[in-house]
Amino acid sequence: MSNALLVLNAGSSSIKFALFPLAAEIVRRPALSGQIDGIGEGIGAGPGAALTAVDGGGQAVAHRPLSDCHDHHRAIALLFQWLDQHGAHDVAAVGHRVVHGGVDYHEPLLIDDASLAALARLIPLAPLQQPHNLEAIRALRRLRPDLPQVACFDTAFHRSQPPLAQAFALPRAISAQGIRRYGFHGLSYEYIAHILPEHMGERADSRVVVAHLGNGASMCAMKERKSTATTMGFTALDGLMMGTRCGNLDPGVLLYLMEQQGMDAGSLSRLLYHQSGLLGVSGISQDMRELLASDQAAAKEAVDLFCYRIARELGSLAAALGGLDALVFTGGIGEHAAPVREAVCADARWLGVKIDTAANSADAARISAAGSGIEVLVLPTNEEWMVARHTARRIGQLQ
Repeated sequence: MSNALLVLNAGSSSIKFALFPLAAEIVRRPALSGQIDGIGEGIGAGPGAALTAVDGGGQAVAHRPLSDCHDHHRAIALLFQWLDQHGAHDVAAVGHRVVHGGVDYHEPLLIDDASLAALARLIPLAPLQQPHNLEAIRALRRLRPDLPQVACFDTAFHRSQPPLAQAFALPRAISAQGIRRYGFHGLSYEYIAHILPEHMGERADSRVVVAHLGNGASMCAMKERKSTATTMGFTALDGLMMGTRCGNLDPGVLLYLMEQQGMDAGSLSRLLYHQSGLLGVSGISQDMRELLASDQAAAKEAVDLFCYRIARELGSLAAALGGLDALVFTGGIGEHAAPVREAVCADARWLGVKIDTAANSADAARISAAGSGIEVLVLPTNEEWMVARHTARRIGQLQ
């Protein structure tokens, strides 16, 4: 495909990709999309890496093992070889989802040496994602140094929040170092904000809370389709309980674990990022589908706690908005886990929420019942499309 935009979302052992035709308006469905999984695996034992892809109609066009896919550099080289075989040799630019833009970066950024070095200094703020986001950028710069690359930040959407919503009650000298509430999942929230008028008309600018629920989970309060408050803070650990992350936690717990159990920074990081959340509480899985299907009491407790925390945060965000007019569910769990939505909405009856159980069970776009004081929607997110649009604008191909 000539004149295309490639969108990359790189993780520790995977790279998701989507290829969009470059036109006067970027279509929402990519012409090709897929991922490379298992990067770094299979070098010794194990199944190894594989590339899977579908076309714009959702039909599988690739499912193939990849040999010697030991790092992101090799993975991206193999991806471009495969894209070339499918006529995608003329990629005009590459857009990357980058988790953290820090204080300085709140617009899509054309990458150069200085900005790449600045983004690397933010790795401690997002240690699970930022290093891999940047590694994909570095790999592509080595492979195709003349290809423009644009970083699109998950923190950017939340820069519209008032200063009070971004502040911690810490000494000013510490706050001045950039210790503040940043918020994440911004590309997802930006997409929902973009499409809300299609579902709500003029009411899209009213008081809306969006719940992005997946392995990573957060919520965002919007007014006039701009972020007013969000549950995640300085890092992506804060707020809701997640797949393996703890969410909101009394800092005194960390002091106790350090002083009484001798845990160091490394062990605390593993606990908070990898061993907590749905996995930690259930002792079974981080996958909501497995927990909902389980008859074990610990699985039910994990799901109940997940829903309880969402309901608690919903009340807080409604307070920040001065009321609530609409609730939107998105993300893998938000879009597909009807029991989670039902439990959250049952706890939100005091806000005027009432859902149609049949519509909810069918994952309908509108699940609020007739007479509900709050409109309740279920809307798939599309972060890749937002990155593609930002990239096209940044390279001057879209107004």
